[in-house]
Amino acid sequence: MVGFYELQLILLVSSCLVFLFLERHVSRRKESKEKDLHTAERLENGEPTVSHNSLATLTRQYLIVYAIVMGADWLQGPYVYSLYREQYGLPERMVAILFVTGVWADQHGRKKLCLAFCLTYTFSCCCVSIPYLPILLLGRVCGGISTSILYSAFESWLVSSAGALALPSTDLSTIFGRATLVNGFVATGAGVASNQLVTLTNSFTSPFVASGVLLLLAYLVIRASWGENFGGGGTTPGKDLFQLKRLGQAWRIVRDDPMLLAIGLTQTCFEGSMYLFVFLWVPSLQEASPTFPTIALPLGYIFSSFMISMMLGSLLYTVVTTQSGGLTVHAKLSSLVCAFAALALATSVRSETCVGMYYPVQGMLRGTLISNEHRATLSSLFRVPLNVFVVVSLMTGVSSARSAVLSASSLMLAFSALVTAFVVVVKADDHVSPEASLRPE
Repeated sequence: MVGFYELQLILLVSSCLVFLFLERHVSRRKESKEKDLHTAERLENGEPTVSHNSLATLTRQYLIVYAIVMGADWLQGPYVYSLYREQYGLPERMVAILFVTGVWADQHGRKKLCLAFCLTYTFSCCCVSIPYLPILLLGRVCGGISTSILYSAFESWLVSSAGALALPSTDLSTIFGRATLVNGFVATGAGVASNQLVTLTNSFTSPFVASGVLLLLAYLVIRASWGENFGGGGTTPGKDLFQLKRLGQAWRIVRDDPMLLAIGLTQTCFEGSMYLFVFLWVPSLQEASPTFPTIALPLGYIFSSFMISMMLGSLLYTVVTTQSGGLTVHAKLSSLVCAFAALALATSVRSETCVGMYYPVQGMLRGTLISNEHRATLSSLFRVPLNVFVVVSLMTGVSSARSAVLSASSLMLAFSALVTAFVVVVKADDHVSPEASLRPE
């Protein structure tokens, strides 16, 4: 007999397939009508046309690598907490410390950093399989470095490559939307695969071994198919090893631009709440389950349900931006996503639907508002308050303080929604055309 969580996964997958079919049917009809019109406009304005092959090649290069690295990342998701807490028997406070322990980019080249990500994350997977606290801490440090690269250098490589090809913002928006959709499929499959691996091996370390294999595969694909690009003209790495000068320059840029301050606030509040959810969902469900620990929860299937919900959010984003994908629309979406996330933080499925919309929306806003030269450095700067928020919340958010931490996160998301509405949305119409920021410098 199909269990409760398996049934929910089947229903969510069925709903997602229906929405996917409807979305593709609508978007294909609209794309065929707009393609000739867009080409004519670019020729009339004296702008170079972009060949379909260039867009297809860039999309393929990015999405193949993106699918592999995100698959490696998601394989670890369902069982990180269980590995530390149940298999290794660590107290919850120490598990929180390991999580926050995991809490450099343009000048070294984006391709080189993505290759470094594959190696550091593989090393992190190896460390996790050794139940010795100093090694586990070292693994989390490497995992934190890897995560920082994953959510900055990969996106920066795509935006810079799109600029080199003079792709319009609508094409970049399409790639971001497809990436989120691919991410949802990959994450769903990774959740099911991790559940099966744990069942077959009776060990929570098996998904991490599989993740390491995928990371080595990603390393080979990046070396073979990606070209190198830089943000600031390839400055000498050794002169500013810890990026203090670049971070200082980035702070001065952000300080003088309220829109960038709002973007950084949104990243801190939304992604901070998301990281808290990553830590809290397993113990929260275990406490609520009347059969645990007699009957173990199918964490991989539950995780896959979350990821399907994220895909539904991605499909909703694609449908909305198919009609109009300008800066103002994305600013409004950012505000609405934060507002709904504030209301839905305690309900896992709805919260993940907001995540599915957040990443392509935030990716487009960053790609439009932040110059190519400072994109990854500003992303690193935004992660400073994000990491502080996560560390403080996790260190106080164990056991009885979970409800208080989640309530505080909801309030911060609501505040972020208001700031975005009154700053980014209001100023969006006066900003330069998104296409201008995507042209080569």
